[in-house]
Amino acid sequence: MAERKSFLLRVDRELLDAVQRWANDDLRSLNGQIEFLLRRALRDAGRAPKGSGTPPTTDPDLSPE
Repeated sequence: MAERKSFLLRVDRELLDAVQRWANDDLRSLNGQIEFLLRRALRDAGRAPKGSGTPPTTDPDLSPE
C-alpha cells in the first residue's frame, strides 16, 4: 500500500457535519469519506495520478496493510 501522510484540515463546522452524515450513510469513516471525495474529484477533473484507478468503494482506513 502507498505511504499515507497526515495533515491538519480546517473546515467549516457545517461542512464537516454534512460530510460526516454522508460518511455514516455510506458506512465509511470521516477520513475515508474525505479521501473518497478527493479521489473522485481528481478523477472527474482528469487530474488523478497515473495508475490510481477508480476511487475505492470501501473505507481505506479498514483495508489491511
